[in-house]
Amino acid sequence: MAQEVSEYLSQNPRVAAWVEALRCDGETDKHWRHRREFLLRNAGDLAPTGGAASANTEEAADAESGTRNRQLQQLISFSMAWANHVFLGCRYPQKVMDKILSMAEGIKVTDAPIHITRDELVAKKG
Repeated sequence: MAQEVSEYLSQNPRVAAWVEALRCDGETDKHWRHRREFLLRNAGDLAPTGGAASANTEEAADAESGTRNRQLQQLISFSMAWANHVFLGCRYPQKVMDKILSMAEGIKVTDAPIHITRDELVAKKG
């Protein structure tokens, strides 16, 4: 899948620039590769398209920018929660976990660390 994402981005430079701007400072290449895939899979109409905008389109976009900005911030938050869960072992309320895991369906992370929770450690001792 990583090859497909790279190929897609090479054919869509506006989308590539848009998603690259969402990368966090200090984010490792491994984390970013998977989080970028999460963002692209779930961006829908938040990602830019290929054509130039007309004046009417720009006015309509301004009217919707507040909603789009909230949707984008929510997508970014979900992507970070998912990456934190996969790579750092973070847990979130069940509703959030269900949402991010459903959004990440089909993303293959083969090199994620294995995390053992405190409850699992206690259960092993008992």
